[in-house]
Amino acid sequence: MHVGTWGLAVIVIVIVSWLLYRYLAPDDWKEWTRVGVVQAFIIAFYAEMYGFPLTIYFLARFFGLDFAWNEGGNLWVQLFGSPVAHIVAMVLGYTIVFAGATLVAEGWRTIHRVRREDRLAIEGVYTKVRHPQYTGLFMIIFGEGIVHWPTIVSVAALPIIVVAYTLLARKEERQMLQKFGDKYREYQRRVPMFIPRFDSVAKQEV
Repeated sequence: MHVGTWGLAVIVIVIVSWLLYRYLAPDDWKEWTRVGVVQAFIIAFYAEMYGFPLTIYFLARFFGLDFAWNEGGNLWVQLFGSPVAHIVAMVLGYTIVFAGATLVAEGWRTIHRVRREDRLAIEGVYTKVRHPQYTGLFMIIFGEGIVHWPTIVSVAALPIIVVAYTLLARKEERQMLQKFGDKYREYQRRVPMFIPRFDSVAKQEV
């Protein structure tokens, strides 16, 4: 059972935080507030998952729901009354998390390569989506914090994180327009911002 394993909570928080700063830390110190929002989500989410199930307590206490205590506080198990609900949610959730992590890693590798060559990233995963790292972050939070282990914190934090990184993406795109001009404007026309497309139009050279 997860509840009360604070040592595990600390370990997971450290590992996930390292991955966050490894792949999504911004170059500009002014943008660290957005990373701070994600960091707060990580700490609160895993403290609830492995420490104290605040969401279950809140729902039971304030809405008068009679929950059977199963699976260390997983909400789906409490709602459906079966451990199978947790297994299904975990498989679906981690499938989404893996896909999101793949986007983040591929995006980071491409950006690292093109920055050394001082050119526009319009290859690889960037032929499908303009901000694969942010799309991947959204998918990771959705898969882990909504599908696998929903909590009050994760449900509330997701739209805040989406808005914060959408604003950051728009700022970055204004910088790209200043630097690359019409080339980036054409790239914007062909490739979507966050939702990948896989048709032939997105794969054309820009």
